Parts: sequence; C-alpha cells; structure tokens
Amino acid sequence: MAWWLFFNYRKHVVEASKHGYDIPVNNDVKLLIGVLLLPVIWIALYAVTGFYREIFRRSRLRDFQNTLVISAIGILVIFFALLLDDSVANYKDYYSSLFTLFALHFTLTFAGRLIISSRTIHHIQNRKWGYTTVLVGNGANAQKLYRELQEAKRSEGFRLIGFLTGGADKSMSVNGLPNLGIWSDLPSVIRDNKVEDVIICMDDKDHDKVPEIVDLVQNEEIHLKIMPDSYGLVLGMVKMNNILGAMLVEVDFEVMPVWQKTAKRIFDILIAVLALTIAIPVFILVAAAIKWDSKGPIFYRQERIGYRGRPFMIYKFRSMRTDAENSGPRLSTENDDRRTRVGIFLRKSRLDELPQFFNVLKGDMSVVGPRPERSFFIHQIMEKAPYYLRLHRIKPGITSWGQVKFGYAENVDQMVERMKYDILYLENMSLGLDIKIMIYTALIMVQGRGK
Repeated sequence: MAWWLFFNYRKHVVEASKHGYDIPVNNDVKLLIGVLLLPVIWIALYAVTGFYREIFRRSRLRDFQNTLVISAIGILVIFFALLLDDSVANYKDYYSSLFTLFALHFTLTFAGRLIISSRTIHHIQNRKWGYTTVLVGNGANAQKLYRELQEAKRSEGFRLIGFLTGGADKSMSVNGLPNLGIWSDLPSVIRDNKVEDVIICMDDKDHDKVPEIVDLVQNEEIHLKIMPDSYGLVLGMVKMNNILGAMLVEVDFEVMPVWQKTAKRIFDILIAVLALTIAIPVFILVAAAIKWDSKGPIFYRQERIGYRGRPFMIYKFRSMRTDAENSGPRLSTENDDRRTRVGIFLRKSRLDELPQFFNVLKGDMSVVGPRPERSFFIHQIMEKAPYYLRLHRIKPGITSWGQVKFGYAENVDQMVERMKYDILYLENMSLGLDIKIMIYTALIMVQGRGK
C-alpha cells in the first residue's frame, strides 16, 4: 500500500511538477514489480532483526522503536537503489520523495502493528492469554509475589501452575499453589509441563542457590525472572522489562542480538560452501591416504553434545585405528599409539576436522565456537567446573579460541583449562573475533602446529 501510494505521488506530484502536466499511472510494470517484491524484502528485513520472534510478548514502545529504525534503514536503501536516478525539477524533490516514502511506510506499518500489539496486550492483561509459569521459592517472598500476581488488576501473563521449594524440604508450601518438587527438579518440570516462564523468589537464607538455578535452566527454552533481591548474584545477565507490574528482573541468556546471529549463520554457510568446494581435491587425497594406510572407514562418526545440550553426530576423517576405544572413551595424547601414520599428520594439520563443514551446513555446528564434547567427559568436567553448561548457549564450532590457544586436551584438567578461553569467547562474541580465530587456525594448519 505504501509503495502504491508513493508511486502515485511520484507521478502526480514530482514528475508532474517537472513536465507541467499530470502523468497517469496506468499499469506500470515497475509499480507491479514493486508492489509484489518490496513487501517480501521488508518481511525478510524484519525477520532478520528478530521482529517476528516471541509474538505474544508484545511491547508497543519496542514495536515503535523497531519499526522506526528498520523503516529508516530500508527507505534509505530503496532511495539510493531505485529513486536517486529519478528525473526531478530540482534537488528538493529528492528530499520530499524520501520523506514521503518514509512517512507512508512507517505510518501504515506501525498502524497495523499497533492494532495487533494492543489486541495481544489486552488479552494478556485480561487473563485470556498467558504463559505457563512456576515459582521457585517457598518463603515469604514467594507468598508475597504469588498474592501480588493474583490480586493484580491487570495480569502480566503469568499463568501459575505450581512452585518448587528453594531448599531440600519438599513439605514447604505456598498457599494456593501445588508443590511440584524441589528446585533441582526444574528441568523435568519444565519439559513435562511445557513451562514458558520461571520466577525465582528465594528468601535471604537461600540466595546462594540462585546462581546454581540459573546454570541449571540456562539451556531450557524459557524466560527466567528473579526478584530484585537476587539481582546482584547474576549481574551482567539481567534486564528490566516491566515498569508498572511486579518488581522482577529478567535473565537474558542471549549472547548476540538476533541480527548478529543471522549474520553469523549466513557467514557460516558461505564459509562452509566455499571450504567444501575448494577442498574437493584434499578430500580425495586424504580419503585415498586413509584407505592406503589402514583398514577401516574413511570417515569417523561420534555423538557429541551441542547447542542447548542436544546430541548430534560429528563427522571427522578417521585418524585412529578402528579398535581405538574398545576399552571405553579415551582422549588422545601427544604420543598416542592409537593414531595411524596418516592420522598423525591429519591431527597436526587439523585436516581431520574438514568433514565438520557438513555439520555446519546441517546447522549442528558453527565455524567458530567451543569444541563439542562427549557426555562421558562433560559429566567429569562439571564435577570440577559446573558452569561448563554455559557453553551450550551457543553452537559448538570446528575451531575455537580454546583450540587456538590450547589445542587438543589430553585429560579433564586440560579440558577445564581450555574451557576458560571458550567462556571468554562466549562473553565477547563477534564476527570480527570469529575472523581472527579463523586466521590463526589457518596459520596452525599451514604450519602443522596442531597439538
């Protein structure tokens, strides 16, 4: 609609002022192409920036900001791509065209969104719609919060189904809510009841458990909120998102904005396609060398744990004998006698990792990210470093900061040491950092310095 109105404006105002007579629109091919194509481009642009996620958690102010910024960016692109070569009477017509198109697009887009958002908010506030929610806590804070949420004139969308105790005593209660267990039962309660929101409201004596609870649920697909008293315990991962409702802060598990995640995924696909195309001769030579050197398959498949704790099958060129783990899972060492002659070269040059670009195309992995581990070793790592699960907030990678700085780990202690670099990467993720890590990885491959 915005493009159709703007097209008429260009013909009847801008071009008419230059030529001195009214120019009919008729069935202009450019008009038809614009009406059909531009909406698709706009929808793609809004999708990339994450506008269509969490569609029931609407905010009219956030909708306004998002629409304003993306409209401005999109209109500038359209102006320079399609309108700058227009024939005009004077340069002021360019400014009027730019402003008119922006005003039409923004007004019509936001008007529709305002109607949808207002309807959504109305249904939530009147308790027609809501999010399945559980409380974690059993003392005065939990009772107070439950009463406040239930007695509120306008609902915040929390449809409370029960609570979990903050301590080991399962007999504790919150009047009006069923007891669903203790806080360590959260993952199973979330999955069994399709819980969407978890609210932590511990009393002072149980505050030390808050970080453990955060780590426990960080890979679940939920929204986590905490009463303000616990704010300082998760500093750096919280944001205020409500002014008039209950005093809660939300723990933000997202490590990158949606548009950066989309850019990283596109970057991964491009790099994977390029690498697999260029590496075809390498694949042929390595495959022939493996078959010549030892009996067994060319490729090696193994289950690893990836994004949000989900298992997947990782692909590698086989670098060890087929009976390498007959006695159980083992990590490779510096002078591991299970390696084949070709395998020694593959591991030093990191060429054994090349097939993992197929994992990248499938979406199981990223080019850069923490190395995925087996569940057998994850349990041992967590005994020494429970915060390891934070790495599951992002996709594992073919290479990582830990891999570049430390190399392959030979035991659990070294895995914990390498993990520190990956935690730092998690807190500083960017495409620029990914490129640096890829460059250092390429140097290690060329120089054969892989551990």
